[in-house]
Amino acid sequence: MTTTIYVPRDSAALAVGADRVARQIEAEARARNADVRIVRNGSRGLFWLETLVEVTTPQGRVAYGPVTRADVAGLFDAGFLSGGAHALNLGLTEEIPYLKKQERLTFARMGVTDPVSVADYEAHEGFAGLRRALALAPAEIVQQVLDSGLRGRGGAAFPAGIKWKTVLAAQAPQKYIVCNADEGDSGTFSDRMTMEGDPLMLVEGMAIAGIATGATEGYIYVRSEYPHAIATLDEAIRHAEQAGFLGDDILGSGRGFRLIVRKAAGAYVCGEETALLESLEGRRGIVRAKPPLPALQGLFGQPTVINNVITLASVPLILARGADFYRNYGMGRSRGTLPFQLAGNIRHGGLVEKAFGLSLRELLYDFGGGSASGRPIKAVQVGGPLGAYVPESQWDLPLDYEAYAAVGAVVGHGGIVVHDDTADMSQLARYAMEFCALESCGKCTPCRIGSTRGVEVIDKITSNQNRPQQVILLRDLCDTMLHGSLCAMGGMTPYPVLSAINHYPEDFGVEAPDRAAA
Repeated sequence: MTTTIYVPRDSAALAVGADRVARQIEAEARARNADVRIVRNGSRGLFWLETLVEVTTPQGRVAYGPVTRADVAGLFDAGFLSGGAHALNLGLTEEIPYLKKQERLTFARMGVTDPVSVADYEAHEGFAGLRRALALAPAEIVQQVLDSGLRGRGGAAFPAGIKWKTVLAAQAPQKYIVCNADEGDSGTFSDRMTMEGDPLMLVEGMAIAGIATGATEGYIYVRSEYPHAIATLDEAIRHAEQAGFLGDDILGSGRGFRLIVRKAAGAYVCGEETALLESLEGRRGIVRAKPPLPALQGLFGQPTVINNVITLASVPLILARGADFYRNYGMGRSRGTLPFQLAGNIRHGGLVEKAFGLSLRELLYDFGGGSASGRPIKAVQVGGPLGAYVPESQWDLPLDYEAYAAVGAVVGHGGIVVHDDTADMSQLARYAMEFCALESCGKCTPCRIGSTRGVEVIDKITSNQNRPQQVILLRDLCDTMLHGSLCAMGGMTPYPVLSAINHYPEDFGVEAPDRAAA
C-alpha cells in the first residue's frame, strides 16, 4: 500500500532545507523498497517546527518536526511510515494545540492540500463559492460580501463590498480587479503563504470579484522578493484555465475572467493602491491624488477593484457558506477572522488565524510561548513598520479595528513583531523615520522632508541637545506628517514614533510625566 508523505514547499520550509528532506525521504524509501508518494504541500504556519513532515495513517495525518535531512534514516528506522514513536513525533497534526486553538476559515486548506492541484482543491470545498456566484446576479454577489462585514485586510479596513458596489455601478467598456500582493510590512507573511500554499483560493476570489462587478481582467501585483509565490501562482492559473475556472467562458456560463501575474517594482510605497496602479501601468510608483477614486478611475483610467490577498481569499468561503456564517465570527464592526503573524523575538513564530476579539496577550503567550530570548517582552509593534508600539498596559485590549484606533494603534495586516526588554525604543523610533525617508515616493513635502527632519530631531533628543524643545518639535513634526501627508506612508510614520516616546519615555531620556502627552 502506498503511504502519502507531505513535505512543505513554502518558502519558510525551503529556507531550512525542505527540498533536501524531500529528496532524502525519496532516496531512503527507494533503498528500503517502501512504496511512498510525496506531496509538496503548503506550510501549516508553525515555523519553529519546519521542516514539518506529515505521514498519512489510518488514524489521520501524523506530524514530525522539525525534520532535517540527517533525521530521515532514523525516522524510517522508527517506523514513521505508520506513525511510529520518535523524538520528533508530534502526534496527530490536527491535535497540535497551536493549530487546534485556531479558527481556520481562510486557511482551512493551508498545509492540507497540494497547492496547484485543482482536483485536491475541489475535494476541499474549492470553487464552491464560484459555482454559487455564477448562479447569482452580480448585485446579489456584492450584497453577500456587504452582509458578511468583510473589510479590507491590507490595513485600511475599508468595507470590501462598498468598493465592489461602486465598481459594479460604474459604466465603462472595461473594468479590472487588482490584487495588491506587494506584502512589504515587516513581520508579515500571510499573503505569501496564501500564494504559495493555496493560490487557487485567490484565483477563485478574484474570479468571483470579476463576475460580481463586470470586470473581465485581473492583475496580481506580487512582491518582487517572492519568486516562489510568482511561480506557484502562474502554475495554479494555468491549471485553473485548463479546468475551465478561468477564461472567456467560465464553466460554460458565458462569463469570462482572465488573470495576469505581475512582479512588483521593489518599492514599499507601491503597496499604496494608487502607487501600485502607476507601477502596473509601467511608470514610477508615485502616489496619486484622490479624487478620482480608483473604483471609478483606476487601472488605465477604468473602474477598478483593488483588494489585498487575504480580502480576496476570504470571498470564496463567504459565497460558499453564506454571509451569515462568516459574520458570526468576530466582534463589533470587525467580522470574520484575521491571520495574525507572529515574528521577531518570539519563541513560537508563525501564523495564527483567529476571530477578531482575542487579546495580544493571548497571542504572545498562549500561541507564541513568550520571547525567544526568555527575557520579558517590552514592546510589540502591531500592524507593520508604520504601526504603533503597544505597551503591556494595552495587551488585554481586544484585537479589533475600532478598539485599537481608540488608543492610537492599528491592527493593520495582522503583523506582530515582538521586542524584549533589551530593545532601545528611541532607536526603533528613529528607524521608523529613517524607513520613511528611504521609502517615500517624494511627492508630498510632509513625508519627504518630515521624515528626514524626524531622524535629525530624534538624534538631538537622544544626545540631550536642548531636549525639551526637541521633544515639542518632534510632536509638532509628527502632527504635520499625520495630517498633511498624501498617503499612509507619511501619515502613519508618526504612529511608531509617538507610541515609543509616549510609552517608553525613559529610552529617550524624557521624564515619565511626558508619557501621557498627546
